[in-house]
Amino acid sequence: MSETVRRTADPTSQHPGAAEEPVGELVQRASQQLTELVRGEMRLAQAEMKEKGKRYGKGGGLFGGAGLVGFLALQALVATAIAALAVPLPVWAAALIVTVVLGLVAAVLALTGKKEVGQAAPPTPEQTIDSVKADVAEIKESAKR
Repeated sequence: MSETVRRTADPTSQHPGAAEEPVGELVQRASQQLTELVRGEMRLAQAEMKEKGKRYGKGGGLFGGAGLVGFLALQALVATAIAALAVPLPVWAAALIVTVVLGLVAAVLALTGKKEVGQAAPPTPEQTIDSVKADVAEIKESAKR
C-alpha cells in the first residue's frame, strides 16, 4: 500500500494525535475558536456600522445643502408674495398674511416629521445579526452530534 493511500485510509494520520487528545484540550480549542468567532463578528459589526455611518453622514450633508438652498428660495418667494399682496393692501398686512401662512405650513411639516421619526427603526448591523444567528445555529447543530 502506498504512503498516500495509507494516510487517507487511516483517520489518525490526517490529524495526528486526534484520537489521543484529552477532552480538556478539545474544550480549550473550542473555547479559543468561539472567542475568535465572536471577535470576528464584532469586527464585522464595527465595519458594517462604520460604513452605514459614512453613508448617513454623506446623506445628511447633502440634505443640509438642499435645505439651505431651499431656504433661500423660500425667502425669495416670501418677498415676492409680500410684494404682490402689497399692491392692494398695506405692506404690514401683506407681511402678516404671509407670516401666518408660513407658520401653518411649518406646524404641519413639524408634526409630519415627528410622526416619521417615531416610526423609524434604529439602525442595526443586520448582516452581523444574521451571521451570528447562523453561527449559533451551527454550534447548536454541532453540539447535538
